[in-house]
Amino acid sequence: MTDTPATPVPAHEPPYYVAVFTTVRSDDQDGYRETDARMEELVKEIPGYLGMDHAQTPGGLGITVGYFRDGDALARWRSDAEHRAAQRRGREQWYRSYTLHVAKVERSHGFTRE
Repeated sequence: MTDTPATPVPAHEPPYYVAVFTTVRSDDQDGYRETDARMEELVKEIPGYLGMDHAQTPGGLGITVGYFRDGDALARWRSDAEHRAAQRRGREQWYRSYTLHVAKVERSHGFTRE
């Protein structure tokens, strides 16, 4: 467990895009942690990347939301060769199932208690 408090990605000025990736993992997670860490490093290099939120339910549903300034940034991430290889390995090994939803954000705001 970490001492760092959870902090969501802040609201951004719309429009921007989100990619919502929901997963149920398989039992075979060999290499997942290292690849996940690499993907988090790699996506930060994409111009227009705004951040990422992660959540895991007690029942095993994983949710990752990636935020991108525009469709071009999202397309760059989708087509990155290393990311594509990780996607293939995910389908072959790490995931029982997944869904991907991509949406254009038209409204965004946030709140933080002092």
